[in-house]
Amino acid sequence: MSWIVQPSLRPNMTVNRRLVNFFDLKVPQSPSPHPRSDGIASSDTIVDPSRNLWFRLFNPIHPTTSGNEVVGMPVIVFYHGGGFILGHANSMAMDIMARRLARELHAIVLSVDYRLAPEHRFPCQYEDGFDALRFIDEMDSRDLPASADLGRCFLAGESAGGNLAHHVAVTAGEYDFKRVNLLGLIAIQPFFGGEERVESEMEFSQGPVLSLELTDWFWKAFLPEGSDRDHSAANVFGPNKVDISGLRFPPTLLFVGGCDPLRDWEIRYCEGLKKSGKQVYLVDYPNAVHGFASFNETSEACLFLSEVKDFMQKQMAKLTR
Repeated sequence: MSWIVQPSLRPNMTVNRRLVNFFDLKVPQSPSPHPRSDGIASSDTIVDPSRNLWFRLFNPIHPTTSGNEVVGMPVIVFYHGGGFILGHANSMAMDIMARRLARELHAIVLSVDYRLAPEHRFPCQYEDGFDALRFIDEMDSRDLPASADLGRCFLAGESAGGNLAHHVAVTAGEYDFKRVNLLGLIAIQPFFGGEERVESEMEFSQGPVLSLELTDWFWKAFLPEGSDRDHSAANVFGPNKVDISGLRFPPTLLFVGGCDPLRDWEIRYCEGLKKSGKQVYLVDYPNAVHGFASFNETSEACLFLSEVKDFMQKQMAKLTR
């Protein structure tokens, strides 16, 4: 991955999209998957063609039933990673991740394809993320699977997608939805930072997977020109923080990896949520690198799914009390 990414990111803060797209294998939607496949159907929905905003919906084709009735499944609105620079909802790695969440968690997953920097800088990604959620809220029930229960909705994101999910949750805290009821935020090694050089950045400056040089390039390409990493988008509880103590904000499940350069910023995020009076559950895997959840071969990736399932069940159980 590094062999592809590094030559694609130019010193003048532009991206060689032709090179990136050549290696970024795309997966077509599969509305009618083969019965012997993973049992997940996928379909694409356009939100706003003027900015190419869309999402891919992943639907288990064997829903749980009670008698002759289909049991409603929770809905996960998922935002992919890639430093706000790379990846799409139909990229092979993103498709595999969302498909796995749908299959293992038995949930409807809507993976949002948002605009990318540096062609589209902050706040485009946050606007796309929230507008997709609002679009889902206003969708006709005939356009969603019959089993989709928007009353049990979760936001989830990996890396930059985790950052995006946080900011969408902040905006959602001041919005009155018609059908969407946010029960939780699943932040998988969210991409946060700041001007200070923290210990984890120095210790794991060369990766694996994510290097300090790469994170700096991502921030410079994403944030408004002239901004530094203490911008509230990156350092959410830093000197320019937005006070969320009075906002509705869903309980958060936060995953941290011990070998991740972002680790210390994620721990500070956890502390910031607690100081703001928000519920947060920290899961710390000491040997996990950045992006561990996408590596199916690791033990942490299996434990991750178990933790998410448990978190979702606990939040959904509160509805019946």
